[in-house]
Amino acid sequence: MLSKPIHELIIGIKGAGEMATAIAWRLYMANIRQIFMMEKAQPMAVRRMVSFCEAIYGEPQTVENVTAVRRDDPSTIPSAWKSGFIVVGVDPEWSLVEPMRPDVLIDAIIAKKNLGTLLKEASLVMALGPGFRANHDAHLVVETRRGHNLGRIIDSGAAEKNTGIPGDIAGFSHERVLWAPADGLFNTSFAITDRVRSNEVIGEVGGKEVIAAINGVIRGLIRSGIKVNKGTKLGDIDPRGKVEYCDIISDKARTVSGSVLEGILRNYNRPEVIDHSDSPR
Repeated sequence: MLSKPIHELIIGIKGAGEMATAIAWRLYMANIRQIFMMEKAQPMAVRRMVSFCEAIYGEPQTVENVTAVRRDDPSTIPSAWKSGFIVVGVDPEWSLVEPMRPDVLIDAIIAKKNLGTLLKEASLVMALGPGFRANHDAHLVVETRRGHNLGRIIDSGAAEKNTGIPGDIAGFSHERVLWAPADGLFNTSFAITDRVRSNEVIGEVGGKEVIAAINGVIRGLIRSGIKVNKGTKLGDIDPRGKVEYCDIISDKARTVSGSVLEGILRNYNRPEVIDHSDSPR
């Protein structure tokens, strides 16, 4: 059970992509602000305009009026918190967990499998999506698959298995995603918010073209020059054509982040269960 004042909770988040960022943003807005996030040196986030991992490249990253800054040295993190920032560090091995001793640890990598998260890493460990079992890999698991159970908090069992099929937006699913056609460096001259048309060449990987399958707005795109494997998600075309959707948190991310906040509150100063079996009816 979490027992210290809620504003003193220390939150560690593995990953700093779209979903992890929505969680950090939600907790920050709920006045849980001592947050540190751990990322790779070359993040693979697609929706970069709403991903705090962009702070890895040096400049502060602001998402919906909340700002993250890069800090790799644990001794510099508290001062960043006092200045009102979320912290992102290059830490693919999660070495910050030991010195920072988070009260809550959230695995928001969305790797579709457990890459090494353990129950002992914090008083409350939460994980997103498939590859985790509640009370085995994490205390709580949050469902990330779109549908009736999106955001459901699982305290027994596992999230639904990965289908490999992207969520439907305006009637488009797999075709709205840009996939790497080969191994190699991804190169593109396009940017997030650009409008594209079906069959337009967006870039290339290993000499093979990356071609848009539908008309729309590029809502997400990984950085040019990143090394990728065949089948890697490179980008996301929004068929709704709304440029303003590019820099706001998605409905799915808001739902999942709200569930993470609920999971923390369920375990914060949890009252004893009262037995009402003998109460008059």
